[in-house]
Amino acid sequence: MSRVLVSADKDSGVAVVTLNRPDRLNAVDLEMAGDLARVWQELRFDDSVRAVVLTGAGERAFCTGIDRDAVVPQPNSPYAQDDPLLGIGPKANDLWKPVVAAVRGMACGGAFYLLGEAEFLVADTTAAFFDPHTAYGMVSAYESVLMAQRMPYGEVARMALMGTAERISARRAYEVGLVSELVAEGEALGAARVCATVLAGFPTEAVQGTVRALWAASEAGRSRGFAQAPHLIALGNATGEEQARLFAGRRREYRLR
Repeated sequence: MSRVLVSADKDSGVAVVTLNRPDRLNAVDLEMAGDLARVWQELRFDDSVRAVVLTGAGERAFCTGIDRDAVVPQPNSPYAQDDPLLGIGPKANDLWKPVVAAVRGMACGGAFYLLGEAEFLVADTTAAFFDPHTAYGMVSAYESVLMAQRMPYGEVARMALMGTAERISARRAYEVGLVSELVAEGEALGAARVCATVLAGFPTEAVQGTVRALWAASEAGRSRGFAQAPHLIALGNATGEEQARLFAGRRREYRLR
């Protein structure tokens, strides 16, 4: 089964990219990471596609970040750290066609690598956002940097620091500007497709130029944050064994705000 599905409508100029591991809450393993990079690269060269909708399969989650069973080989050097999620987003693959994210269910942790590279988010009332890193003895670095471009500082800080103790409801996400449109349960994909169809109908060069300008506006802060991220992770992350212990004993209760 393909881990990433692509459906393109030549008439509207819209492609729908679907994370397709619903049994794993659309968590990203190494194969999916490679598939996503390949999909974005292919869409760069497909002139019939002028806008993209990104969503997740199933009803429970948009994406829950990296699959905890994924084994990521690391170079034997304190100066190098490989993060497979750094290459899964459209901007990381030089795609400047607009991407609208349609969120249903959970979106947490590494999902922010994708959401942080979308132009805007449409969510239904089941959507919930959280960042579990601190609860598992991990530094939220890249995720926090990306979300700092999308939300007020206090909201990003609270989400990153509160870990698994809290989740941001779809309503709260809409109130703080992370979500641009809030729709009824099950309607996020349709609403996102409507927006993408409008974008695909506008002159391509003007749309892509605007996407690039918007991304450039936040590039300085993002680049500086990313430059610090590997060092902060190396200094602050617990050992793999300790992370596993914390994950096994994770709290099941949380506050939805």
